[in-house]
Amino acid sequence: MDYGLVLFTSDRGITPAEAARLADEHGFSTFYVPEHTHIPVKREAAHPGTGDETLPADRYMRTLDPWVSLATAAAVTSRVRLATAVALPVEHDPISLAKTIATLDHLSGGRVSVGVGFGWNTDELADHNVPPGRRRTMLREYIEAMRALWTEEEAAYEGEFVRFGPSWAWPKPNQAHVPVLVGAAGTEKNFRWIARSADGWITTPRDFDIDEPVRQLREIWGEAGRDGTPRIVALDFKPVAEKLEHWQQIGVSEVLFGLPDRSADEVAAYVERLAGKLAGLA
Repeated sequence: MDYGLVLFTSDRGITPAEAARLADEHGFSTFYVPEHTHIPVKREAAHPGTGDETLPADRYMRTLDPWVSLATAAAVTSRVRLATAVALPVEHDPISLAKTIATLDHLSGGRVSVGVGFGWNTDELADHNVPPGRRRTMLREYIEAMRALWTEEEAAYEGEFVRFGPSWAWPKPNQAHVPVLVGAAGTEKNFRWIARSADGWITTPRDFDIDEPVRQLREIWGEAGRDGTPRIVALDFKPVAEKLEHWQQIGVSEVLFGLPDRSADEVAAYVERLAGKLAGLA
């Protein structure tokens, strides 16, 4: 089982490049960053954590661009994978986004994973002309269209939200298959979407008991005729040996720990302590 770090990026504290270097040097498998293009001041969408329009932290309105952040991380690392938890593809042009991700994978030597979300902040999505009732369909089309651009000599796509004729698009990603994971609640509806269109699941901070969701996802995955098993990334807050051992046994692929909103020195000390604890559990 792997371990990863996620930095809720902002214009203060440690930079993505510094944090990614720490992950690289201390043996973590993946470095993740989130995405919000903006936060509308007036909102009706409830945050999943607070239950209303209030935000749990001001970092939501200060997030850095994820792909620029990961590009800076790629420049100072050589081993750690570079991922989003989560990105919001439907807020962008799919052809341009496919190019950005392919370029990052090419320049990083094939280290990119794409964590995506449906988007809880429907007010933010609305400013990008995303119809809230169709965001799942729109995201599926984006993923299918980007995969076509990543893998086909002459790519074309015809959908409800994405349409383009036969096109050349290089660079292709270094990876034959760029992993796409979905960060969402552990529900049957989401798992059926994942089994059809993605490669795995990223849990949410509200998914505490994941035994049954993991079992259900693996069952739905098999019913859908998918090979192997889905990749499962579980968010955690404190490494506990018994819990980590249990998660590994039920099929969790990676455990993800959040970095504190602190200075670079404080984050470095936290990563060193965390790496030491995890090494002691091995």
